[in-house]
Amino acid sequence: MALLVPVAPASAAPSERSQTSPLVTIAQGGLRGQSRGQAQEFLGIPYAAPPVGDLRFRPSQTPKRWSEVRDATRQAPACLQFSPFGLRDPQAASEDCLYLDVYRPRGAHAGTRLPVVFWMHGGAYSQGTGTQFGGRTMAESTNTIVVTINYRLGQLGYLTLPELTTDNALRSGSWGLMDQIAALKWTRQNIAAFGGNPGNVTISGQSAGSGSVCAMLASPRAAGMFSRAILQSGPCTLLRSPDRARAERESRAFAAQAGCPGAEAIAACLRAASGSDLVGAARTLPTSGPAVGDRLLPVQPSQALESGEWNKVPILIGSTRAEGRMFVAATQPYLTAQQYTAQLKSSYGAAADRVLERYPLSDYDSPYLALSAVLTDSTFACHTYGSAQVLSRQVPTYAYEFDDPASPTLYGARVPGLDQSNAHSAELAYLHDFTMGDRPLTPAQAALANRMKRYWAAFARYGTPVVAGQTPWAPTSRQHTVLTLNPKADAPSTTFAADRQCSFWKGLPSPLAQNS
Repeated sequence: MALLVPVAPASAAPSERSQTSPLVTIAQGGLRGQSRGQAQEFLGIPYAAPPVGDLRFRPSQTPKRWSEVRDATRQAPACLQFSPFGLRDPQAASEDCLYLDVYRPRGAHAGTRLPVVFWMHGGAYSQGTGTQFGGRTMAESTNTIVVTINYRLGQLGYLTLPELTTDNALRSGSWGLMDQIAALKWTRQNIAAFGGNPGNVTISGQSAGSGSVCAMLASPRAAGMFSRAILQSGPCTLLRSPDRARAERESRAFAAQAGCPGAEAIAACLRAASGSDLVGAARTLPTSGPAVGDRLLPVQPSQALESGEWNKVPILIGSTRAEGRMFVAATQPYLTAQQYTAQLKSSYGAAADRVLERYPLSDYDSPYLALSAVLTDSTFACHTYGSAQVLSRQVPTYAYEFDDPASPTLYGARVPGLDQSNAHSAELAYLHDFTMGDRPLTPAQAALANRMKRYWAAFARYGTPVVAGQTPWAPTSRQHTVLTLNPKADAPSTTFAADRQCSFWKGLPSPLAQNS
């Protein structure tokens, strides 16, 4: 089951703008941004050349310079969407999509050297856009620089065919990962002009965006390019990358579906196909994200972390309390008791009776909630716990669980009669100026959102999410201390593993895990 985040077009810019237009000069030329509230925005900045024509299925190329001051007050299109949800406005997506947005506090200027938060969106590597994740509030309330990016998606971003490249170092065909590293490199080279510190960049992401963080932690190409990392609802042991053999099999099946079978002229055929035809060819085929087996990503990120051979930085990692609700609501919202039992038998085989004993229907108000609990604990919760244990033996590691029993649902994803609070992606509206929440936050939720932004910014600034006047956040240790983030009060806990029955789940399969 893919880790999906539905897509909506970016919200219109609010009208409260200053008459003063901030100017910044970077390596490519001058940029004119806009002031909003106590922050300034520079939107739609190209970090790479458009990956179209002969540049389709090639590594990200340096963008061209411009001579006139470039208007940077409008967000760029999303990359082509490969999921069945897609954008409501088809004109809001394009192959010419390698752009990023920069948000800074109003007082920032070259030389300020503020910490930088570099955000990679989720969406199963097949949908989403950085424009859904505004950084204005984070920038102005925490005195940080926020960068959000687009990157190539679906088979345009991840296609493993040796015919597409002569460079053996890039045989995985992970063009989307190359885009992310190119955007990170651009940030390192240019962020000082906005007032950021290129030596203090925190990479962060959620779901497939967290999987992208995992890839950067393991990629030699990203070594030395960031100082900290945040993994939200995407532990590296859960989001496994395919090996090159599997990725190539799936890529050849896609090429055949797109009308480009065989090896002869396959590259030319795929580069000549229309974007809509490629999206159509992928409808019944998976997008597996970055593959392993070349110098871009030599081994599984989880294997790299376990071995100690990775780009070691302090880590902030966590999940939401009911991750599984999103997936069950999207696929089996009204399943019966009989279907619940059948689902567990299908997923766990001989171990199904043991799972039923641990998660009996009598403990839940509905089969939907029971199956959601099984999915949450067996996947995100216990994989996050296991990852934090591995990481905490090597670097400072801080763990959280988001728990707001009244959190908003993703726009367009609500199913009547179901409690979808605390589901996968629930925390996003609390950390970003998020365009996908189905309703505004209440005052109590807004207060939690403010605390969370301060925790995240403190981690980006100092490598520890400790904020004066807020609940102390201890690093994960053998007791596995987790900070529960709740509108009433944040509270540390040492019972996470027991509450989630992680000892039981160790060794049992994870239904959402991507296997290589």
